[in-house]
Amino acid sequence: MKNRQVNIGIIGLGTVGTGVARILLEQKELLTTRSTLSFNLKTIAELDWNKDRNLDLSQVNCTTDVDELLNDPEINIVVETIGGYEPAFTFISKALKNRKHVVTANKALIATKGMELYKIAQENGVDFLFEASVGGGIPIIKGLREGLVANRFESIYGILNGTTNYILTKMHRDGLEFDEALKGAQEKGFAEANPTLDISGGDAAHKLTILSSIASNSFIPFDKIYMEGITGITKMDITFAQSFGMTIKLLAIYRAYKDGLDLRVHPTLINNSHLLAAVSNELNAIFVKGDFVGDTMFYGPGAGERPTASAIISDIVDLSRDLLLQEGEKYCNRAISLTQNVQLIPIEDVTSRFYLRFMTKDIPGVLSMISGVLAENGISISSMVQLESHEKDNYVPIVLLTHEALEKSMERALQKIVKFDFVKEDYLRLRIFEES
Repeated sequence: MKNRQVNIGIIGLGTVGTGVARILLEQKELLTTRSTLSFNLKTIAELDWNKDRNLDLSQVNCTTDVDELLNDPEINIVVETIGGYEPAFTFISKALKNRKHVVTANKALIATKGMELYKIAQENGVDFLFEASVGGGIPIIKGLREGLVANRFESIYGILNGTTNYILTKMHRDGLEFDEALKGAQEKGFAEANPTLDISGGDAAHKLTILSSIASNSFIPFDKIYMEGITGITKMDITFAQSFGMTIKLLAIYRAYKDGLDLRVHPTLINNSHLLAAVSNELNAIFVKGDFVGDTMFYGPGAGERPTASAIISDIVDLSRDLLLQEGEKYCNRAISLTQNVQLIPIEDVTSRFYLRFMTKDIPGVLSMISGVLAENGISISSMVQLESHEKDNYVPIVLLTHEALEKSMERALQKIVKFDFVKEDYLRLRIFEES
């Protein structure tokens, strides 16, 4: 490396790209002091240069031609911040084939195309890093692959999506219905105009795919992750949860057993005494249990310009030290091997406690018939609440908490219960979190 200088190119100058450029330009002396290296933001490729980003880019080559950046032999590291699948995949692939290290926050791309990109990086002797793809500014990936490298991971679980956590916080604290809380999240900028990826659980599942791949040292297929969103949760369910001393959160869960991995994303009831119950608004929190270290917790902002940019810079400094120490040697990709051979436990074979909410006609014998079906499938009730009827339609909510039961047993029972003519079809089934 000439004069210990690292040349960097950024593809995309949106929210995250602007944050990365800001740190490289404004924290230059700090980064040099802490790394003994000089970081030079050489080129930024962006289509829209009309937006005012409050950055002095007079010393940066600003272009609309991505190939100019990708083909520049002096650029050591390419940062991709445009997001999405294409053209991000094409740009990253070309950068790796041109023997440039790549840093990205693109969780969707890594979760679905990570194995392919890792293979390209390995074939070309470069690295592909993505600390910012999970948990924003929380150093969870570095924590798994470096700080906790001595451990086999028994469980990883937590809140990985700030949008859904903000919505559920507002429902709990302000008594809002889902649609009201979602609208507020959009107005605050925490939710996109089209929030489907967040509220369906897809975003959290992307992140769980990445963490699971690192923890298991094997690429996990994203389409094998069980996923449920939060759209079916009502103000009434929040009230019931509170009456049981619980809070509803969208959790991503990884559990390792001898016969495989239990991986899922779904809304979950958590006891109010658990630290996760107090994680509010857009914040993220991740618990990791290693066989030697025991329980650890990672907590902080899960998204945003500054936290995400901070994580990207940590990868840049990592790579730059490698450039200095290993120049001329073949680089090796960290944390994940190029295999997909981990056994996944199907959701139907998972055991959970359940929260069940039915709307039923206010007639005698309803509860005994529902509990009878549950009993036929080996499911016992631990708690029950039944409210007075609604005058409008004479339907009443019945809420049951169960002891542990197999998912497939619960599914069989629910299929029979919803066929009763006194039960509305819009029931809700949630899992209750139990620490392993």
